[in-house]
Amino acid sequence: MERIQRRLGVELRKMRERAGLKLADAAALLGTERTTVSNTESGRFGVSADRVRAWAESYACPDEPYVEALAEMAAERVNGWWEDYRGELSNGALDLAELEHHAVAIRAVQTMHMPGLLQNEDYVRAVFAEAVPPMSPTRRRRQISHRLKRRDVLDRANPPQCTFLIHEAALRMRFGGTAVARSQMAFLLKESERDNVTVRVIPFAAGGFPNASTSTHYVYGPVRQLDTVQTDTPTGSGFVDAETRLTNWRAMLDRTEERSLDPGSSRDFIHEVARQV
Repeated sequence: MERIQRRLGVELRKMRERAGLKLADAAALLGTERTTVSNTESGRFGVSADRVRAWAESYACPDEPYVEALAEMAAERVNGWWEDYRGELSNGALDLAELEHHAVAIRAVQTMHMPGLLQNEDYVRAVFAEAVPPMSPTRRRRQISHRLKRRDVLDRANPPQCTFLIHEAALRMRFGGTAVARSQMAFLLKESERDNVTVRVIPFAAGGFPNASTSTHYVYGPVRQLDTVQTDTPTGSGFVDAETRLTNWRAMLDRTEERSLDPGSSRDFIHEVARQV
């Protein structure tokens, strides 16, 4: 089940509950079966843009930007490039690509790896070469292809504004050896010159920062209600979209960014680390 489909269902449930309607009341209001409302809210049934607008109107939702953001998500829910990988890659990997597609901004903290959107091909190959158990050649090619395809979001007409907070440990990890590490840092510096990309380094000297053991991907939706956090875990990706937890994640990212170097000093720091490699 697609994450965006599930998210649309969750938001329609919240919209119904804010209107003070029980399932049976909503079904009667919408002229449909109670099970249809329930299955749509649980993500078992897909929903069209027209249905999103119709249900929002029936629920008297006054937040037009929110409704239109949901409708746009529903319209673009199918036929994304990531669908070519369904059944081959984890749902978490596909969900992240879909979230990035809808993002207006991204803020990420990386502690041991370079940000996925800023990895060059040699580095990607080196990272996937460490997989346990080893991937088959076909699966590895598909993983690499998907990782590199994600970078296209930075090239679109209206790309998301991205801030990448990269810990010094990630800069010093030599996936693939010295030559790969140097080429990756050169690529990182080049990508940091994009108007929509800001790279800031968290040096060892900065000391501790919140949630230091977890790499975090905060994806800003077209409206704040549609923000999502993705975290890397030993068993795969975790996703958070509860309002209170999102508020806490934003506070943690703010504190982490305060302890990072400014963009100019970060570039100097990366040059120095590359020289030392």
